[in-house]
Amino acid sequence: MRLKTAPMAVAFLIGIAALITRRETRLAWRVAWPVAAVCLLRLLYDIGNFLGHRLAWSTLDLPAQTLLFLAIAAAFTLPLKQRVIAIGFSLTTVLLGATCLFQRYVQGVDRPYGLNGGDWAAVEFAMYLLVLVLLSMLQALRPGTSRPDRWLHAMAVAIGLYGAVLTQSRGPLLAFAPIYLGLMLWYGLRSRHWRRMLTLFAITVAGMLAVTATLHREMVDRLADVPAEMASYSADDTTGAVRERMEMWHMAWQAFTEHPLAGIGLDQFGVYVREQVALGNASPAIAKYVHPHSEYFESMVAGGLPALLVLLLFLAVPLGFFARQLKHADESVAAAAAAGLMVIGMYALCGFSDNVFYRAMPQSLYLFLVLGLAVSIGQQLRNAPIR
Repeated sequence: MRLKTAPMAVAFLIGIAALITRRETRLAWRVAWPVAAVCLLRLLYDIGNFLGHRLAWSTLDLPAQTLLFLAIAAAFTLPLKQRVIAIGFSLTTVLLGATCLFQRYVQGVDRPYGLNGGDWAAVEFAMYLLVLVLLSMLQALRPGTSRPDRWLHAMAVAIGLYGAVLTQSRGPLLAFAPIYLGLMLWYGLRSRHWRRMLTLFAITVAGMLAVTATLHREMVDRLADVPAEMASYSADDTTGAVRERMEMWHMAWQAFTEHPLAGIGLDQFGVYVREQVALGNASPAIAKYVHPHSEYFESMVAGGLPALLVLLLFLAVPLGFFARQLKHADESVAAAAAAGLMVIGMYALCGFSDNVFYRAMPQSLYLFLVLGLAVSIGQQLRNAPIR
């Protein structure tokens, strides 16, 4: 496992120290054990896949991050200043949203991709940014948020959403819509401020529609292209993002049917596709891709049905953990549960049309937030048990 930054290394050491020295931390982990267990299950399955297919050691670089974030999550049981953390997330949202504006209007980048990753990172960057937008909106809605902080969170939502639209990433933006609607409904049901909720929802929807319909028609055009590309897809016509995805999914399904139980190994889809292209069984248009642009197909290709089951558990178990606390009487517990549900919801929906765990940036955000929020809820439930 490689610690890439000093802050991550410090957080890792703090988490280890908390687990060793603080009984309260260990008790919080006991409450959150289902979330930790399913993360470990996914890591163990990846190790088994690595051993069974005799893959290169580099294959374990990404899965091994799980151990890092299992330790970092323990730091969420320390007496942290929640206001500072919330402001930090919103400032990060502002920074990343502003990066999109800079890349588009100063550098002339057609689809902004953030601080690293290049052109291919636009989709995952949009998902990452929209997760932060949802967290900022949640903080803006919380009753204990001060007016200055509320304005900061609202500004982060506006800049982050605009930046996400500039990426022209259809999958994350379409996934964002039902998750955002769910957040608004949860807020309305909990606060009973239906008029405020409807006003916020209308402003957000109107703003996004105005931006996409006037300033950035290319987003509308990209959405309009989807049905046409799907209808015209064939073995002789695989050009275009949608057709290429359909061709990759076709190859992924073929690989799965050939190896339904063991798969072909982690990160081996690109090797398989190039072999099929050489044999004339796949379009050369997808020879450049190393993943099938679907997290669900990725798991089926890499490890067959068992891997798909592990992935579903990896998403569903934390989802159930947070859903059980969504109506908790303690506002901080309910807000943490809402945050966890939104994170998982975005990843689960985006996973249908793109790989969401194949790079360090999006996987790190998922593990950091899901494990951290679960342990934080565990601590709060220990201190104030449900009656």
